[in-house]
Amino acid sequence: MASSTPLQGTELVDCARANAKQGIETAALQCGYGNDLNTFSRELKTACEQMNLQVKELSELITDQEMILQMGTGEIVAPDTASEL
Repeated sequence: MASSTPLQGTELVDCARANAKQGIETAALQCGYGNDLNTFSRELKTACEQMNLQVKELSELITDQEMILQMGTGEIVAPDTASEL
């Protein structure tokens, strides 16, 4: 659900990260910035700097783990049964 007011700080970074795979337009909308991509980008950059994150693009917020799942090349390693833990 899209935020009714523009998010700030860690909430903005978390929301942007959760929507980064869908692109900047969707992320801005979900984070409460509507179609104002410039303000969204500026506020996201500020929030990342406050958290000591070096992020130049929205796509950099996508974690390696998420990228592996998206590509479908990850391999799940687990025992066959609970008794084989």
